[in-house]
Amino acid sequence: MMSTRFFRNIQLGVKTLLLHKMRSILTMLGMVFGVGAVIAMLAVGEGASKQALDQIRRLGSQNIIIESQKPPSESGSGTMQVRMNIYGLLYDDLTRIEQSYDTVDRTVPAKLIKGQGRVGGRSIDLRLVGTTPNWFELVAREHLVGRVLIDKDIATNANVVVLTEHGARKLLVGRNTVGSMVKINQGYFEVIGVIKSESTQSGAMQTPDQQIDAYIPLDVAIERFGDITVTRSSGSRSRELVELHQLIVQVNSIDNVESTAAGIERTLSLFHPKNDYRISVPLALLRQAEATQRTFNIVLGSIAGISLLIGGIGIMNIMLASVTERTREIGIRRAIGAHRKQIIGQFLIETVVLSVTGGLIGIGIGILIPWLITMFADMPTIVTLWSVLLSVVISIGIGVIFGMYPAMRAANLDPIVALRHE
Repeated sequence: MMSTRFFRNIQLGVKTLLLHKMRSILTMLGMVFGVGAVIAMLAVGEGASKQALDQIRRLGSQNIIIESQKPPSESGSGTMQVRMNIYGLLYDDLTRIEQSYDTVDRTVPAKLIKGQGRVGGRSIDLRLVGTTPNWFELVAREHLVGRVLIDKDIATNANVVVLTEHGARKLLVGRNTVGSMVKINQGYFEVIGVIKSESTQSGAMQTPDQQIDAYIPLDVAIERFGDITVTRSSGSRSRELVELHQLIVQVNSIDNVESTAAGIERTLSLFHPKNDYRISVPLALLRQAEATQRTFNIVLGSIAGISLLIGGIGIMNIMLASVTERTREIGIRRAIGAHRKQIIGQFLIETVVLSVTGGLIGIGIGILIPWLITMFADMPTIVTLWSVLLSVVISIGIGVIFGMYPAMRAANLDPIVALRHE
């Protein structure tokens, strides 16, 4: 009985709204754009944040990344034409860290060397990364073909190389990848595998790999290319001596990461007065990025919520006008026995129908816009279930809140005065 009456009231409310189709459609537009904006803006924010967070997580939440950097006030020795700049991480730093901290599980050194790879008539500038097999375990990257460096390669000083997908596509077009020989500078290396890499910024930190990387055993890099590199610019030569360019330190527990990083910072500061290194802690950046994501979502939601507020005010305005237009109808209903709560219920149903219908259309638009952004702008977007449910709840809530005043005003009309209204 009650359910039948409720659905009859809904049918009556819809019928009343259809009497003024254009006015009802224009009234719903505020809710349509408001709900659509909430879902679309949160989807864009969620997609961008997730991409950044995933990049940081792939660096390893238990890792500490230490990189050599040239001091800003570096002044070389020697003549104006030939300078020697000595800076950066030392082989002894690796030993100190391994022996001084029980919380350190593994360390991975890396030496970076500029080179040029050649296969036949094709060539590409490469960044040689002399490292150990542990690099591929601490920095998670997908193996596409073949294998990565193993302990046997290190023990035998094998002239082998692991290319990135980018390097393999540039050099090995039309050739078998694994087993191919690549000339790098003056030496030949056998390709044993191909991996994917990332060449993007992860928050405030550069990922330790690039698309042009080529990985070779550390001892081979030291033996073949040494520690000194020479760069030429404006007629002068600059010689740089850097023993290690990177150290990746894996800590045994996520709880010990930040304390170990602080300890390593203190240790390195004793032996590097020129501040020629930089420490990055993915875990700290991850926490900061997650906090930024929450703030970003709140800001986006608040901005979109203003549209919903305007939509609710528009609904209330139209319903107040409807009360004025239907004053005589209200008087007749009250005169034949309608209670105030029935008048309130009727007007509330109409406002909720308006807001919910607008909200459902807005959900469709809010899902469509992120899809279009992903398709045509190649930006990641994520429509979350909670943002859709939140939009539905808000649209119903706005219908009730902003419809209550017009409904109460209609219910409080004096029947005799309402019947006299023209």
